[in-house]
Amino acid sequence: MNWIQLESPEQLTKIKQQQGYSLIFKHSTRCSISMMAKRRFEMDWAALPENMPLYFLDLIKYRDISHQVAQEFHVHHESPQLLLIKDGECILDQSHGGISVDEAISVLG
Repeated sequence: MNWIQLESPEQLTKIKQQQGYSLIFKHSTRCSISMMAKRRFEMDWAALPENMPLYFLDLIKYRDISHQVAQEFHVHHESPQLLLIKDGECILDQSHGGISVDEAISVLG
C-alpha cells in the first residue's frame, strides 16, 4: 500500500465527495509519538482493503489543511490522528496510542 500525500484543499473536497471509505493519517514530523504511531499503523495496514485511499497529511508543512480537516469532519485536532471517512463523513477518529488498524477494520461495513 502507498500513501497519497494530502497537500491541497481540492483533495479534501474530493475526499468529502467520494463514495465509500477513505482514511486520513495526520502526522507531525517533529513528534516521536507520531512517528511511532505511523510506524505501527504501517506494519498492520496490509489488512485494510486494497482499494481504500490512504491519505497522509504532514500537519507541520500543511497546517492550514490540518485545520480544515478538523472543521470539515467535525473533529478535535490531534496529532497523530487517524480519521476513517465513509461517504464524506468521519465515522472513526483515533489519536496517539489509540490508533489501530484492527479497530478501523472493525467499523468497515
